Amino acid sequence: MEKDNILVSITTVTFNSEKTIRDTIESVLNQTYTNIDYIIVDGLSKDNTVEIAKSYEDKFRAKGMTYRIISEKDNGMYDAINKGISMANGVIVGNINSDDWYEKDAVEKVVKCYQDTKFDLMYADLRMIYADGRTKVKRSKKGLITTSRGWNHPTQFGTKELYMKEKYKLESLHDDFDLLLRVKRSGYKIVILNEILANFRMEGMSHDKDLRKAVARGRARYNIYRNNGYSRLYIIECVAIEAAKWILG
Repeated sequence: MEKDNILVSITTVTFNSEKTIRDTIESVLNQTYTNIDYIIVDGLSKDNTVEIAKSYEDKFRAKGMTYRIISEKDNGMYDAINKGISMANGVIVGNINSDDWYEKDAVEKVVKCYQDTKFDLMYADLRMIYADGRTKVKRSKKGLITTSRGWNHPTQFGTKELYMKEKYKLESLHDDFDLLLRVKRSGYKIVILNEILANFRMEGMSHDKDLRKAVARGRARYNIYRNNGYSRLYIIECVAIEAAKWILG
């Protein structure tokens, strides 16, 4: 059921994503809410990613959804997300990466949440999918300590107005967390929705068990805390997160 005809834009950044991109695209195509503007921003993939994406053009058209595919050189994932957001026509914008996928009613729930709260930024619960088939739900929450442990970027939606003011900085793998801290520091309205909106494959750069990379990730996260005015004691949080990834996967 449409909710006051609010247009929602969704971006997906891709690069050589032919193995997983169908799940992502179909999760948008099959949403219960259809007033969607979907933008795929590809970084000149060398496999069949773009061809697979193009094969869905007629299906999106049949549902009355706007569907655009751009394939050109970019300066990494967050540059591509910024690019997609700048092209978005929606009042609300979400990003779902090409390894992940939405629940069928995710956008409908986001629109209702926006109607009820008029959030600037919101995020929700996330189902994490492990390589061996195990799943775990990571609950969204606001704690006394500002940390990424209660925040789930794949479920995040914000207003186009917010994202045009607070763009990703293109400084590190943790640009998404930096944006969250800037939004919080600036006093925007952040809302938590305790319902599962997205599914996340537990793979990729943020879970690479290489000691040097883990140290680099921890250092980057710590610098983000410090740049946003947080205490030096947050080094403990940064070490704890990387240790947990190392032990638990």
